[in-house]
Amino acid sequence: MKIEQKKWTAENGWKTLSEGNFNEVPELVLVFGGSNALKDKKLFDEIRSWYPQARIISASTAGEIIQTEVSDDTMVLSAIKFEKTKLEFSESGITNPDESEEIGKKLAQGLPKEGLVHVMILSDGLFVNGTLLVKGILSELPKEVSVTGGLAGDGVRFKETLVGYDSPAEPKKLVCIGFYGPSIKVGYGSLGGWDSFGVSRTITKSKGNILYELDGEPALALYKEYLGDLAKELPASGLLFPLNLHIKTGEGKEVEVVRTILGVDEAAQSMTFAGDMPEGVVAKFMKANFDRLIDGASGAANMSIEALGSGKAELAILVSCIGRKLVLKDRIEEEIEAVKEKIGAQASTIGFYSYGEICPTAPTERQCQLHNQTMTITTFREE
Repeated sequence: MKIEQKKWTAENGWKTLSEGNFNEVPELVLVFGGSNALKDKKLFDEIRSWYPQARIISASTAGEIIQTEVSDDTMVLSAIKFEKTKLEFSESGITNPDESEEIGKKLAQGLPKEGLVHVMILSDGLFVNGTLLVKGILSELPKEVSVTGGLAGDGVRFKETLVGYDSPAEPKKLVCIGFYGPSIKVGYGSLGGWDSFGVSRTITKSKGNILYELDGEPALALYKEYLGDLAKELPASGLLFPLNLHIKTGEGKEVEVVRTILGVDEAAQSMTFAGDMPEGVVAKFMKANFDRLIDGASGAANMSIEALGSGKAELAILVSCIGRKLVLKDRIEEEIEAVKEKIGAQASTIGFYSYGEICPTAPTERQCQLHNQTMTITTFREE
């Protein structure tokens, strides 16, 4: 595997951070960046001129990650040449969250199954119910295929998220990348680091990813009580106080997931979350713990290395939640440095801050869940 990395800023244009020294053209270019830059056809055409035969996959963010740097409204790029791994792609649009499960099925059906090892998905972050999307994808994939990825972001604006497939990025779009062959080894890990507080409350009224009532009380009014003065900054301030849920998987296992807000409806006194909020499930408010957030990032890296097996990672794709970025503020690069310390300097690192993360719940499992407020890491190595 050979990897070249570049970064674009409005002030200085493109800067090469590491040379790929390609003998053959790369098959895949991953681009994460601010919405305005990703929609700029001139910038896309410039990338295309460097890598004329590569598939260019892009996603908007709530912050870009390259090596150990975190930035906003820039673009970061990794061009990847696989030595022995085959790639396949599928794409879809979406107009309504209720379509999420069917869109997930369609994306998975678009990938040939023979030799498929891993699927990475980059999804619109506002028009998708991440829980149903994952359910649809898993229903059409062999059990031994692992899935990771994330929901695109839009900073704290929550107006428009973008995904691109061989063209400038656009809203309401999803792309899957399939990795094939016995040579590709994939690791993954996802951890949070938030503390639960207050009393447990039961979800008494919801529809899909829309929460209406907790313990029979209007959810938004109750949430505002907890936020106090921060309530006027919703939905962005809601990222500081996610909800912890204990839900049962299709296999009957109970898993702990975190859900974070994407939007609020004052008239309905409801809140829209990135994933399902099932009725009858117990929810608890959460708050940040600085040191535990950093430890969570380090732990996710350990999980990813464990799942990767013997040998070192060559590429690490990081998807961390915007809520972590808002909490850590000036300390944000500490979580990236904690990951880099674990996976090693030899691995090229790229990623973004998201509206939702997709990953198995443990390094020994392959079936994934939608997460919020986690650091999620996917590592790759070719043998």
